[in-house]
Amino acid sequence: MKIYNDYINEIEERKAQGLQPKPIDGDELLSEIIKIIKDAGNEHRANALQFFIYNTLPGTTPAAVVKAKFLKEIILGESVIEEISPSFAFELLSHMKGGPSIEVLLDLALGNDAGIAKEAAKVLKTQVFLYDADYDRLKKAFENGHEIAKELLESYAKAEFFTKLPEVEEEIEIVTFIAGEGDISTDLLSPGADAHSRSDRELHGQCIFEHNKEMQKELSTLKEKHPDKRVMLIAEKGTMGVGSSRMSGVNNVALWTGIQSSPYVPFVNIAPIIAGTNGISPIFLTTVGVTGGIGIDLKNWRKKTDADGKVIVDENGEPVLEEVYSVATGTVLTINTQKKKLYKGDQELIDISSSLTPQKLEFIRAGGSYAVVFGKKLQTFAAKTLGTEAPTVFAPSKEISNDGQGLTAVEKIFNKNAVGITSGKTLHAGSDVRAEVNIVGSQDTTGLMTAQELESMAATIISPIVDAGYQSGCHTASVWDSKAQANIPKLMKFMNDFGLITGRDPKGVYPAMTDVIHKVLNDITVDDWDIIIGGDSHTRMSKGVAFGADSGTVALALATGEASMPIPQSVKVTFKGEMKPYMDFRDVVHATQQQMLKQFGGENVFQGRVIEVHLGTLTADQAFTFTDWTAEMKAKASICISENETLIESLEIAKGRIQIMIEKGMDNDLNVLQGLVDKANRRIAAIRSGEKPALTPDSNAKYHAEVIVDLDVIGEPMIADPDVNNADVSKRYTHDTIRPLSFYGGTKKVDLGFVGSCMVHKGDMKILAQMLKNIEQQHGKVEFKAPLVVAPPTYNIVDELKAEGDWEVLQKYSGYEFDDNNPKAAARTKYENMLYLERPGCNLCMGNQEKAEPGDTVMATSTRLFQGRVVKDSGEKKGESLLSSTPVVVLSTILGRTPTMAEYEAAVQGIDLTKFKPSSKKLVAA
Repeated sequence: MKIYNDYINEIEERKAQGLQPKPIDGDELLSEIIKIIKDAGNEHRANALQFFIYNTLPGTTPAAVVKAKFLKEIILGESVIEEISPSFAFELLSHMKGGPSIEVLLDLALGNDAGIAKEAAKVLKTQVFLYDADYDRLKKAFENGHEIAKELLESYAKAEFFTKLPEVEEEIEIVTFIAGEGDISTDLLSPGADAHSRSDRELHGQCIFEHNKEMQKELSTLKEKHPDKRVMLIAEKGTMGVGSSRMSGVNNVALWTGIQSSPYVPFVNIAPIIAGTNGISPIFLTTVGVTGGIGIDLKNWRKKTDADGKVIVDENGEPVLEEVYSVATGTVLTINTQKKKLYKGDQELIDISSSLTPQKLEFIRAGGSYAVVFGKKLQTFAAKTLGTEAPTVFAPSKEISNDGQGLTAVEKIFNKNAVGITSGKTLHAGSDVRAEVNIVGSQDTTGLMTAQELESMAATIISPIVDAGYQSGCHTASVWDSKAQANIPKLMKFMNDFGLITGRDPKGVYPAMTDVIHKVLNDITVDDWDIIIGGDSHTRMSKGVAFGADSGTVALALATGEASMPIPQSVKVTFKGEMKPYMDFRDVVHATQQQMLKQFGGENVFQGRVIEVHLGTLTADQAFTFTDWTAEMKAKASICISENETLIESLEIAKGRIQIMIEKGMDNDLNVLQGLVDKANRRIAAIRSGEKPALTPDSNAKYHAEVIVDLDVIGEPMIADPDVNNADVSKRYTHDTIRPLSFYGGTKKVDLGFVGSCMVHKGDMKILAQMLKNIEQQHGKVEFKAPLVVAPPTYNIVDELKAEGDWEVLQKYSGYEFDDNNPKAAARTKYENMLYLERPGCNLCMGNQEKAEPGDTVMATSTRLFQGRVVKDSGEKKGESLLSSTPVVVLSTILGRTPTMAEYEAAVQGIDLTKFKPSSKKLVAA
């Protein structure tokens, strides 16, 4: 009874927080609960029944194994429980979503009791989460003439698990709730500081709107006022869900506004309705689809034009917006899923066909995309086993093929990796594709949810299609506190057992590594034709094409080796001119965004598309600075086009780093890492022989737009500014305000500097070391007037810096250096004016552990400038995070303010900055 009593004590503690009992996933606790249930006179029996029926997690959790076995006992009459009849036991099994429940149902369906077998078959016909072992059992029974097996296969071949579901309702009445003006970061819906609680869905739900209780109360009141309507959460004058995928953000919105997925599974809600004036961020929209939700591009504000059709601008040169229709909080609207329109009463407001495509309607009907993916696979298996053709049940994949039109780089990759398409057909952008995935990455703050998703879909081992999966520890690298100590080892063991390479070894053979996940994925991607899926918006590789994804899509990729999506349109980016000697490549990255917006009248042509950037001469490490930033450009993904020799150099670097991982003992029994080295060698040989040169688009490929970046006009460092005091709230905290250094006049106070995150590479660390040496040589000493926090991206980089003597330079000037033998147990809240050498990882960029002091002005190399992410507001001043190159950050901390151009040029003289020269070769295929 000890474990049960501990659970009761925990329940009392949660009551004080306004929380219900935590859902049960452990086998020991559920075993004790079952003992209590079997004891008719036990005083705890009524509560134990409630816990067993309504509070046990499904899938492959240890608790689900115990629950399924007990339900089997009840069905077979081996245990008699008055409150759980055999028919109710079958109903409970039907809600357990695969794994042990499917095993039990197959045992019963293929067993000797005809009556029980028939009932089990009824339930099995509704299930889709079957795996190879389940397929094998059914196939073997069918081949042995088992009638129930045949009946099941015939049902699966007809996809009755889908066709017998209720149709999507024709009209969905909604009431609006404006969550904020301007772009809404997923931090508002699921703050990074609350990452530790994401797997505890009810607890995490308390953090929505960054714990703003007034907004939460307003939402609750709105729901009470409109009990018959669904709430639509809106980003007014902005895009919803920018910044990251955040399954936890969608989960929170669903928890507050969605529909309960099952009466027997607590706090798992689905089908949220989310909207934005400028739509939904691409990866966030995918996450909405995972839960069977609806994401709408409202277009309820438009640029005002004069009589000649010319856009009217304000005194700052910004387009003036006018309201097309109101979606103010409390507005009642209707979604018509057949007409695919949004109405206010009888008034048609907008066509929403893109939100209700045939595929998306299937997700809505099935309660999420997983059920459709697994259902299609199950139907195909059943039809093949029966030797019949599977009838067309699901919406056919959209196959767009344009005669005489060449292929962009992303179109080439998808055509190579596509499965289930018409034989011999070449597909172009807009086609729906199921594609095999080569590399999958899981990060540590969403990884706990990915593990839950894998359990819920009953997956037990990584798909053999995947070349490698990696589980990082970078988002919790800064502080090894009680939350991290409780969560991370458990996560690493789960993922290691599942077949991933893990940053932390559950067996303790190699030291814990907290390398930034994107950097590791960039190293282990060893083919420019690869598709990569990662649980973070910055899954943007400079080899292959990578897509940031929610924890559920990551789980699906790990379990099936596939991902489904439309082939995106591409925007081609090329360069002309010459970089000035005192400029850094980071400035080119920011200038690209600035020049693109100027070329297209403020319209972001990158949003939702693939940026095909022709960098040519930059190795993967340096090119990553560009591809990484494309998340802030709101692109769906990016592809780097390289020269042959550059790609070979990048692959050699990757091989060396993978070899170091092998030597540290990180490879597993499947020799995954060695397999990557072998694959890299094959790719290098194919490039050198001319058999398969570096990936390039066709010369007659079609692009949505083409952007030519003029390097000659980039005359000074470029800074992305959150513009926190802009009178127009919707213009704050976007990444589109790019300003030259001279804008600040050398007078803007800087309170803290940060060199780190995925945006920096080894070269940035060397620039830092060179600058410190120069400053000492010029001034006799190095004195910081603001703190400088430095977090190298990976341990490999630290090792390389040590070998080359640069780490020794950084140590010389630092007042703090991380110690893996004694990691920090609490987040730093105050900073001194000195250099901090922090553990490799995300650090300040994540905002979940370390933060700047409230109200600080931070100059950082990172990617995040959202409100409250790196720095919170204080009572006196808004916190702001300005983003710039490494030399600007370093010099700002030395001066305690932004430098003048003269100061900047003097400081970088003779320093080997990250340089870029446009390729002289035509990077296209004939």
